[in-house]
Amino acid sequence: MEPITLTTRRLLLRSFTPEDAEAVYQACQDPDIQRWTTVPSPYTRRHAEEFTGQMVPDGWQTGTMCTFAMLPREGGTLMGSIGVTLRTLSGTWEVGFWTAKEHRGRGMTAEALGAVAHWTFTRLKATRLEWRAEVGNAGSRAVAERAGFSHEGTLRAALMNKDTLRDAWIGALLPSDLGLPTPCPYLPAPRG
Repeated sequence: MEPITLTTRRLLLRSFTPEDAEAVYQACQDPDIQRWTTVPSPYTRRHAEEFTGQMVPDGWQTGTMCTFAMLPREGGTLMGSIGVTLRTLSGTWEVGFWTAKEHRGRGMTAEALGAVAHWTFTRLKATRLEWRAEVGNAGSRAVAERAGFSHEGTLRAALMNKDTLRDAWIGALLPSDLGLPTPCPYLPAPRG
């Protein structure tokens, strides 16, 4: 799959390039990004170079991991990263994101998440988009909920981070949550 570019009212979402390595390196020095995401810690320039020069292009090429750099639409510095990874052949994808410290709290990541979710359902024909975060990552949960994800519960020992299994919150978004058709019928469980 060829990388694509998405735009929102305020954002430009494009594939990372090797020229982004320094900006990724600087953003990932933030202790919160190292604490709450699965980026290596300590985070070195080599990690940023491998991410921008190998991991991101390989994911697009195989069509199993599509990662976007989040930038201001009118130009400016890197604001964050958002990507989707194929989890099941039945169409479940998982979203992951981080936001540079100076760009948090303005709804930018939720805006990016909305655009990436819509693209995942329409272009990748996802049946379900999952969000997972370590229990306690309130910022990530707020972004997911703002973008329409339904919190579905807590999974014990479901997230490997820094060689330690951790409990994870899980939420999901379905095409119908965005008013989009589903690629196959869905029969929800009866409520009661």
